[in-house]
Amino acid sequence: MPSEPTFVIAGAGLAGAKAAETLRTDGFEGRVVLIGAEFERPYERPPLSKDHLRGEDDVEGLYVHPPGFYAEHAIELRTGSQVTSLDPGRRRVALDDGEQLAYDALLLATGADARRLTIAGADLDGIHYLRTLADSDALRERLRRGGHLVVVGAGWLGSEVAASARTLGCEVTMVEPLSVPLQRVVGREVGAVFTALHADHGVRLLLDRGVARFEGAGRVQRVVTTDGEAIETELVVVAVGAQPRTGLAAAAGLAVGDGILVDERLQTSAPGVFAAGDVAAHQHPALGRLRVEHWHNALEQGQAAARSMLGATAAYARLPYFFSDQYDAGLEYAGHAPSWDRVVLRGDPAAGAFLAFWCSEGRVLAGMNFNVWDVTDDIQALIAAGGPVDERRLADPDTPLAELAAPTLTTKEP
Repeated sequence: MPSEPTFVIAGAGLAGAKAAETLRTDGFEGRVVLIGAEFERPYERPPLSKDHLRGEDDVEGLYVHPPGFYAEHAIELRTGSQVTSLDPGRRRVALDDGEQLAYDALLLATGADARRLTIAGADLDGIHYLRTLADSDALRERLRRGGHLVVVGAGWLGSEVAASARTLGCEVTMVEPLSVPLQRVVGREVGAVFTALHADHGVRLLLDRGVARFEGAGRVQRVVTTDGEAIETELVVVAVGAQPRTGLAAAAGLAVGDGILVDERLQTSAPGVFAAGDVAAHQHPALGRLRVEHWHNALEQGQAAARSMLGATAAYARLPYFFSDQYDAGLEYAGHAPSWDRVVLRGDPAAGAFLAFWCSEGRVLAGMNFNVWDVTDDIQALIAAGGPVDERRLADPDTPLAELAAPTLTTKEP
């Protein structure tokens, strides 16, 4: 073991950076080593498909901390470096330059990679994936030249890229195998709102079909859909999800599934090894096992994991939360609804501002505010209350959301 307590963080994204910060603010005086594969210091990913992609942001605002933060807080930030192997029995990690580091506690914040297509032509030039700052910069440079973009996938990332490209004046076609955008998350009824949103802004949506192959001589020239349509284009963005980077953990014998399996405190199956962010499949005390790939989760889990590394015993119990901006529409979504039996709407989606609640057996599992603001705390309180809700009152704009949550909250056991 090292002579001074050493905490190693593998992964210098938002979760890793916030963990390092929290170790210092919570009083850890030992050695903190933050290791990141990219040559950039830690940055936040949401702007990569939105304002940064459009060239509207202050680039310095992307970064989690100012340039001098890590040195000022005695955090050894090693960019352009990776942990290549882990020995949990000896509590050591090996780096790609051959160095070995002993640790007292280790955080795996290795994130996720863009899921790649393996169909014919998938290696042609002009086919982009968006995961890193370098990816966003390369795509932004190409979008500035205009032309036609085909977006494969109409999830959150694909929808945001399509919106940004249209804002920049590009022609956009979006190909999605399901019947509406975001169908797996919001269902058909609310997904139809996003269909209309994109169509109203000039996106051509090809729904209920996938991509069979890409064609071109060295560079993509056509996207051929599963129903045989050939779409002429020289630019494609593939946005079909992400895969957690579990290889390091799996090779070391840690329990993995859809992510690195962690308990309520974010500890893996190996003592002293924790995981947080996109890679962590967390045992949530109320929601069960889930893995969340959103900014808020990385922000909060990184801090919680650091406190667990310091010996805290509290369970990580925050509700999942995320936001999205598309054209002039902004939304926030809170909760977790892998399935539901009813969607309750408050307000008229056609008017461009509404709330939606995904319910099961009269209980609210998740809620979304679409161009309605300052209600997220009330939505989260309603979900956390966990009791049955009168759906007529839930749909009534004149009934305060706080009022719906209050009776259940006051009857819960202390």
